[in-house]
Parts: sequence; structure tokens; C-alpha cells
Amino acid sequence: MQDFDSLALKLQPHYSKFNVANRLLFTGHSHQAWPDAAFEGIQEYMAMVSEQVDKKWDFGFEKTEIMREYLREFYDDPTGRYCREQNTHVLIVSWLSALDLKNKPKIITTTGEFHSMFRQLRQLEDEGLDIVYLPHQDDDQLFEAISNELDENTSAIMLSRIYYETAEANTRLSDIAQLAKRAEVPILVDDYHGTNVVPISFQVEGLEHIYLLVGGYKYLQWGEANCFLRYPQECALRPVITGWFSAFEQLDHPRDNEPVKFDQGNQKFATATYDPISQFRAAAVTQFFQKMGLTPEVLKNQYQSQLSYLRKLFDDQNHIGSGISHANTRPVEESGGFMALRSEHARTLRAELLKNNIFTDARNDIIRIGPGPYTTSKQCEAVIQALFDKLNTI
Repeated sequence: MQDFDSLALKLQPHYSKFNVANRLLFTGHSHQAWPDAAFEGIQEYMAMVSEQVDKKWDFGFEKTEIMREYLREFYDDPTGRYCREQNTHVLIVSWLSALDLKNKPKIITTTGEFHSMFRQLRQLEDEGLDIVYLPHQDDDQLFEAISNELDENTSAIMLSRIYYETAEANTRLSDIAQLAKRAEVPILVDDYHGTNVVPISFQVEGLEHIYLLVGGYKYLQWGEANCFLRYPQECALRPVITGWFSAFEQLDHPRDNEPVKFDQGNQKFATATYDPISQFRAAAVTQFFQKMGLTPEVLKNQYQSQLSYLRKLFDDQNHIGSGISHANTRPVEESGGFMALRSEHARTLRAELLKNNIFTDARNDIIRIGPGPYTTSKQCEAVIQALFDKLNTI
């Protein structure tokens, strides 16, 4: 028994529909199991909408607010605004549309960003923007490079807190954020792999001015269609790509020739109509986490303990000439919630494991192994043994 087994065994009965106790689910960094409470949330929605019909929206908004409050507490961020949307790409596009890209066509980013950001920036580069891709492997060098690149043509800095391929944490994020603040350049931070894994205090770190992307698909266990753009309370940006849900409170106002108006609340970067069933599912999961005492500190300790054990199991079996090694050698305190291993056979290993219903995933030459809070030491042992069994047959 390892120290994380106690919580894992306590949680497993609450994930009976995903059968987590009897399956090797190690895509926790990509798609975690949902607790049974999620299905109860869906049933709650069906009952509510049958009764309320078109009056359902206020009930959906109440569920969204439960999620917002959870995020404010996780980030120690009482003044932050949190705009809900279907996915982070929609939010990225809305946010980009608010920048002065005509007069300041330069965006500074890194080589380690997820497809949602990279693909859009790459297309904008083809349309004439100056996109600067800086190496992300060394945090100190990245800080210096950003400092050198910042100029009067820079409209934004866009980067991650935890890199999606390797789980390496950007340890100079606060310094980079302060650099951006002094230069009066907006900074957008992708925290899809940080939320619910690596706590951070916006008040302590002085991050109240940043923009932050949050996704519910992974560690939050909220499932699809529950993403947020966190923005400062005093945000002056005006998105050009804008939907009517960003002015929901003004629908009955007469139209005029004045500039487009935005509500003062949390939906400045919103688009339009969506399916609120996802909010009922996610709010139920949020309340389940709170009921089970899954605080930021508890979750951090769980993931770090699991990651440490997975690394030990891997190191104990690995040997010179195996063709597989750590893609992330940073301490667990400077890492996210999964183990990243580099091998030319990464995709083959992932496919072979899946044939035995063992869920991992691969990105290029990296296979990623991510537990959930419900993952036990025996399951960690089983996945590492299976990994080497498959490796020996390739």
C-alpha cells in the first residue's frame, strides 16, 4: 500500500459507472473518469428542462456559477471574471479578436503550446502576423528571450503554465506575467494541465492582470463543453468576434447606433446558444469534489504521490538500451499530473496497450501515463508492467 491508496480506495466506489476499480485508465491528463454524480446531474437536467422548457436558462446559469466559484477558490482569485464557453479555441479566437493586431502584429508564444493555440497562430502567421515561437525547455532562457522580444509591435504573449506534451511546469510564469504587465502587453496563459493539479494563488503571485484558459475535460472531470476564459475585473478589451450571450442582460434594450455593449458580468467573451446539460453534469461533479474533501492541497498531494510512484516503478524496470526514457526529468513539484516517456515506439506502445484495454496516449514520440485521484498503487504497478511487456515484444 502507498500513501495515495487510502484516498483512491475511498473514491473508487463513487465511480462505478466507469468501473475504475477494475480498469487501467491512465488517460487522466486527457479524459478522466466521471463520478456517478455526473450522471445524476444529467438526470437532473432532463427533469428540469421537461418542466421549465424555455425557462431553463436561469437554472443553467446557476450551475455555471457553481463552477466559477470553484475556480475562484482554486486560484485564490476572488475578483476574477470567468467566461464559460464550449471549448478553449472559441475563447482564444474571441480574445485574439480584441487585440490591436493591425498596428501591433507581433505575438510571442512558445514551441510547446497545444494545438488549439498553435494551429490558430500558425494560420494567422500565414495571413501576415509576426508570430514568434520561443523554445520552452529552459524557463530562465525563455524569460530572457521574451524580455528581448517585447517591443512596441507586440500585441500579446501566449503560453502555458504546464506543457501538454511533457507536464513540465513553467517555473518563471509569475516573472513573465510581471514583465508583460510592465510592458502593458496582455498575457494569455493556457492552464488546461494546471487546474485541479498544481495549485497557484493569484493574489500571492500577483497574477490578477492575466488572462487564463481553463478546460473541464481533464482533471476537473467536468466533461466536454465546460471551458473558461479568466479575465481581470477591469478588462478593457473589446472582442470583435462576439455573440449575443455576451450581452444577455440587454436583449430587451432598444437598438441604437451606439457602440456594441457588453454586460458587466462574466460573459464578455461569450458566443451564443449552447446546451446547458453540460453545466448540470459539471456542477454535480464540483459538488461531489467538495463533499469528498478534494481540496487543491489534497489533489496536489495525490497526484505528486502517484507520479513519484510511477517514476520509481519505471526506473526500477528500465535499463540501458531499452529505447525508452523520461521526457520530463524535473522534480514532481515542478510537474503536472502525468508521466511523459520518450520512445520512437510511443504510438505503437499506446496502440498495443489499448488492445488489452489499457488506456494511455501518445503525442509524437512521447507516451503519456496519467492517473486519476481514484488510481491505486496496484493499478500503477500493472500499467508499468504492461508497458515493459509490450516494449519487449516490439
